[in-house]
Amino acid sequence: MITGEKRHRFYKYSILFIAINAVFIWFDSFYFALVPFLAAFVLLAIFSLDKVLLLIVSLVPLSIPLREFAPGSPIDFYIPTEPMLVAVLLLFVYKFLLEGRFDRQIWRHPVTLLIAVNLLWIGITALTSSMPIVSIKFFAVRVWFVVAFYLLATQLFRNPDRIKQYVLAYAIPMLIVIAYAVYRHQAISLFDKNAAHYVMNPFFTDHTSYGAALALFLPVLLGFAFKGKFTPNQRFLLWVLIVVFTIATILSYTRAAWLSLFAVFAIYMVIRLRIKPVYIFSAAFLVLVVIAVNWSSIMIELNRNKQDSSQDISEHIQSMSNIRTDASNLERLNRWNSAFRMFAERPVFGWGPGTYMFQYASFQLSHEKTIISTNAGDLGNAHSEYFGPLSESGLLGMLSYLALVIGVMLVGFRLYFRLENPEHKMMALSITLGFTTYVLHGFLNNFLDTDKISAPFWGFAAALVALDVYAPKTEK
Repeated sequence: MITGEKRHRFYKYSILFIAINAVFIWFDSFYFALVPFLAAFVLLAIFSLDKVLLLIVSLVPLSIPLREFAPGSPIDFYIPTEPMLVAVLLLFVYKFLLEGRFDRQIWRHPVTLLIAVNLLWIGITALTSSMPIVSIKFFAVRVWFVVAFYLLATQLFRNPDRIKQYVLAYAIPMLIVIAYAVYRHQAISLFDKNAAHYVMNPFFTDHTSYGAALALFLPVLLGFAFKGKFTPNQRFLLWVLIVVFTIATILSYTRAAWLSLFAVFAIYMVIRLRIKPVYIFSAAFLVLVVIAVNWSSIMIELNRNKQDSSQDISEHIQSMSNIRTDASNLERLNRWNSAFRMFAERPVFGWGPGTYMFQYASFQLSHEKTIISTNAGDLGNAHSEYFGPLSESGLLGMLSYLALVIGVMLVGFRLYFRLENPEHKMMALSITLGFTTYVLHGFLNNFLDTDKISAPFWGFAAALVALDVYAPKTEK
């Protein structure tokens, strides 16, 4: 019950805030109005960090780069999420130093150890970087992503039902982005393919990161809809999300997202049909032999393909193998070849995390450049989560990342066969398949330096680790 003294104090502080804010507004400064929100965030973070994490995840699809508000700013980050993530990181470090405890089962888990190795090497190569400031910022961003979306998320997921909350916290606000993108798409060009590249701005920088995020969630939402424990209204919402995400994925014209979804569906069928690994490896070996034997013929056929990316979906899919005239494919090859040349010059420590876009220009060859090539370093990175680290952090940079994603996938698939609870089995499989879409997508693009992809990527890894550590205890 609010006493007279508390009411008096409330009115006193309210009047004081209004007076101070009025002074700031008089001098054309509106930032003081954010103080109550910052105070509320700090209090929430201190007393209920799990709610702060879900709040941040819900804001990730709606976050906007700072450069949209301050084009000339020397730094760029996503607001409001990244300042909030920095605050969470500082609070995490403070609590850890003060209390000195964190679940040792998580610390000792193989996936956590693989993440630590990858982070350690990124930190080392940041110190040997050709551009230390750029690399240290890259390392810091990776740290606050991992702390919030992986370490804190594992504790949130002690209760497996919180995994559903995490997924829906991202997916439901994503409907706003989809509605915005679809509305702009039809208004600008009646769903023309070229407009699909930018209609999701400023929430997503381009259609490839947008498509990657949609593909990450589709397998998870499908798994929840078929096997999850939900009320009828919640299940209806899940199907609405599935239909909208599917339409948005098609309209994104993101070939890498389409390809990754086709691939994980094939993986799902292999698992459901319980095809023995020996048959899978035998078939894969046979395919590799056939490709090796017919390599010259395959390259001739690929060079005959002149189908560029197209409004027609079947032609757009066919353009995936066009390495002769499709500018997007040729530019990707140009970026990859530049990354290989950078690696050849600095194979151990690389050029430094986050430096590819500033260093690759001199490694381009004139005959490999395309109509969309640039020396300015303003049109993306190496277009690969594997070749980017290879050039930026050397061989160990690529191998440590590769070991990490393989480790997460192995944990996920092993959980599916080990867990007994049907809902937990569904979670393990659908989250692993969602995670795998980005593992495959990562061969063609790289977005782990953004909150849009880091939230599901590290969050899904955390969900699988939490299921591995905590779920068997709840099933006994």
